[in-house]
Amino acid sequence: MEDKVAVCPACGARNRLSGSSAIRVPVCGKCGSRLPWLTTAGEATFAEEIKAPVPVLVDFWAEWCGPCRMVGPVLEELSRDLAGRLKVVKVNVDQNPAVAQRFRVMSIPTMILFRDGRQVDTMVGALPKGALLDRLQPYLPA
Repeated sequence: MEDKVAVCPACGARNRLSGSSAIRVPVCGKCGSRLPWLTTAGEATFAEEIKAPVPVLVDFWAEWCGPCRMVGPVLEELSRDLAGRLKVVKVNVDQNPAVAQRFRVMSIPTMILFRDGRQVDTMVGALPKGALLDRLQPYLPA
Protein backbone atom coordinates (compact mmCIF):
# COMPACT_ATOMS: atom_id res chain seq x y z
CA MET A 1 0.00 0.00 0.00
CA GLU A 2 1.15 3.51 -0.64
CA ASP A 3 1.75 6.04 2.11
CA LYS A 4 -0.36 9.19 2.35
CA VAL A 5 0.47 12.55 3.85
CA ALA A 6 -1.82 14.27 6.34
CA VAL A 7 -1.42 17.83 7.56
CA CYS A 8 -1.94 18.28 11.29
CA PRO A 9 -4.79 20.73 11.94
CA ALA A 10 -3.15 21.76 15.24
CA CYS A 11 0.46 22.52 14.22
CA GLY A 12 0.53 22.26 10.41
CA ALA A 13 3.17 19.52 10.36
CA ARG A 14 3.07 17.09 7.44
CA ASN A 15 2.78 13.46 8.57
CA ARG A 16 3.36 10.36 6.48
CA LEU A 17 0.61 7.84 7.15
CA SER A 18 1.35 4.21 6.49
CA GLY A 19 -1.30 2.40 4.48
CA SER A 20 -1.11 -0.53 6.88
CA SER A 21 -2.31 1.26 10.04
CA ALA A 22 -6.01 0.55 9.59
CA ILE A 23 -6.87 0.10 13.28
CA ARG A 24 -4.90 2.88 15.04
CA VAL A 25 -6.10 6.48 15.19
CA PRO A 26 -3.35 8.47 13.42
CA VAL A 27 -1.56 11.11 15.49
CA CYS A 28 0.84 13.90 14.60
CA GLY A 29 4.48 12.97 15.07
CA LYS A 30 5.32 16.54 16.08
CA CYS A 31 2.61 17.61 18.53
CA GLY A 32 0.68 14.39 19.23
CA SER A 33 -2.70 15.76 18.08
CA ARG A 34 -5.10 13.40 16.35
CA LEU A 35 -5.03 13.59 12.56
CA PRO A 36 -7.90 13.44 10.08
CA TRP A 37 -8.57 9.80 9.16
CA LEU A 38 -9.63 9.53 5.52
CA THR A 39 -8.73 6.51 3.40
CA THR A 40 -9.92 4.34 0.54
CA ALA A 41 -10.85 0.68 0.56
CA GLY A 42 -11.53 -2.08 -1.90
CA GLU A 43 -12.56 -5.72 -1.77
CA ALA A 44 -9.20 -6.81 -0.31
CA THR A 45 -9.02 -4.13 2.41
CA PHE A 46 -12.64 -3.38 3.30
CA ALA A 47 -13.03 -5.75 6.26
CA GLU A 48 -9.85 -4.41 7.87
CA GLU A 49 -10.72 -0.75 7.25
CA ILE A 50 -14.06 -0.92 9.09
CA LYS A 51 -12.33 -2.21 12.23
CA ALA A 52 -11.39 0.91 14.16
CA PRO A 53 -11.59 2.24 17.71
CA VAL A 54 -13.91 5.00 16.42
CA PRO A 55 -17.04 4.94 14.22
CA VAL A 56 -16.30 4.39 10.52
CA LEU A 57 -18.31 6.21 7.84
CA VAL A 58 -18.06 4.42 4.49
CA ASP A 59 -18.86 6.50 1.42
CA PHE A 60 -19.95 4.47 -1.61
CA TRP A 61 -19.35 6.72 -4.62
CA ALA A 62 -18.32 6.92 -8.28
CA GLU A 63 -16.40 9.52 -10.29
CA TRP A 64 -19.27 10.13 -12.73
CA CYS A 65 -21.77 10.86 -9.91
CA GLY A 66 -22.40 14.60 -9.44
CA PRO A 67 -23.92 14.31 -5.94
CA CYS A 68 -20.96 12.10 -4.92
CA ARG A 69 -18.58 14.87 -5.98
CA MET A 70 -20.58 17.29 -3.80
CA VAL A 71 -20.39 15.01 -0.76
CA GLY A 72 -16.64 14.33 -1.11
CA PRO A 73 -15.44 17.71 0.21
CA VAL A 74 -17.99 17.55 3.05
CA LEU A 75 -16.58 14.20 4.14
CA GLU A 76 -13.02 15.54 3.95
CA GLU A 77 -14.09 18.45 6.14
CA LEU A 78 -15.78 16.12 8.63
CA SER A 79 -12.65 13.97 8.82
CA ARG A 80 -10.73 17.12 9.80
CA ASP A 81 -13.41 18.47 12.18
CA LEU A 82 -13.83 15.08 13.86
CA ALA A 83 -10.16 14.02 13.84
CA GLY A 84 -9.70 11.15 16.27
CA ARG A 85 -13.47 10.64 16.59
CA LEU A 86 -14.40 9.42 13.08
CA LYS A 87 -12.78 7.45 10.29
CA VAL A 88 -13.97 8.07 6.72
CA VAL A 89 -13.50 5.31 4.16
CA LYS A 90 -14.27 5.85 0.47
CA VAL A 91 -15.27 2.91 -1.75
CA ASN A 92 -15.51 3.45 -5.51
CA VAL A 93 -18.47 1.30 -6.60
CA ASP A 94 -17.23 1.03 -10.19
CA GLN A 95 -13.93 -0.47 -9.04
CA ASN A 96 -15.44 -2.51 -6.16
CA PRO A 97 -18.90 -3.73 -7.19
CA ALA A 98 -18.79 -6.76 -4.88
CA VAL A 99 -18.47 -4.56 -1.78
CA ALA A 100 -21.39 -2.39 -2.93
CA GLN A 101 -23.50 -5.48 -3.64
CA ARG A 102 -22.73 -6.97 -0.24
CA PHE A 103 -24.28 -3.91 1.42
CA ARG A 104 -27.12 -3.61 -1.10
CA VAL A 105 -26.02 -0.20 -2.33
CA MET A 106 -28.65 0.61 -4.97
CA SER A 107 -27.95 4.31 -5.46
CA ILE A 108 -25.07 6.63 -4.75
CA PRO A 109 -23.93 8.39 -2.77
CA THR A 110 -24.72 5.94 0.01
CA MET A 111 -22.95 6.29 3.34
CA ILE A 112 -22.96 3.46 5.85
CA LEU A 113 -21.82 3.99 9.43
CA PHE A 114 -20.05 1.14 11.21
CA ARG A 115 -19.31 0.92 14.90
CA ASP A 116 -17.23 -1.95 16.29
CA GLY A 117 -17.28 -3.45 12.79
CA ARG A 118 -21.10 -3.58 12.64
CA GLN A 119 -23.43 -1.54 10.45
CA VAL A 120 -25.43 0.91 12.62
CA ASP A 121 -26.86 3.47 10.16
CA THR A 122 -27.32 4.06 6.43
CA MET A 123 -27.71 7.41 4.69
CA VAL A 124 -28.64 7.69 1.02
CA GLY A 125 -28.19 10.86 -0.99
CA ALA A 126 -26.12 14.01 -0.77
CA LEU A 127 -26.78 15.23 2.75
CA PRO A 128 -25.54 18.68 3.77
CA LYS A 129 -22.85 18.82 6.44
CA GLY A 130 -25.24 19.76 9.25
CA ALA A 131 -27.66 16.92 8.51
CA LEU A 132 -24.81 14.44 8.22
CA LEU A 133 -23.33 15.61 11.51
CA ASP A 134 -26.74 15.26 13.20
CA ARG A 135 -26.95 11.64 12.03
CA LEU A 136 -23.40 10.89 13.21
CA GLN A 137 -23.58 12.64 16.59
CA PRO A 138 -25.19 9.80 18.61
CA TYR A 139 -22.38 7.43 17.60
CA LEU A 140 -19.36 9.70 18.11
CA PRO A 141 -17.15 9.39 21.18
CA ALA A 142 -16.88 12.48 23.38
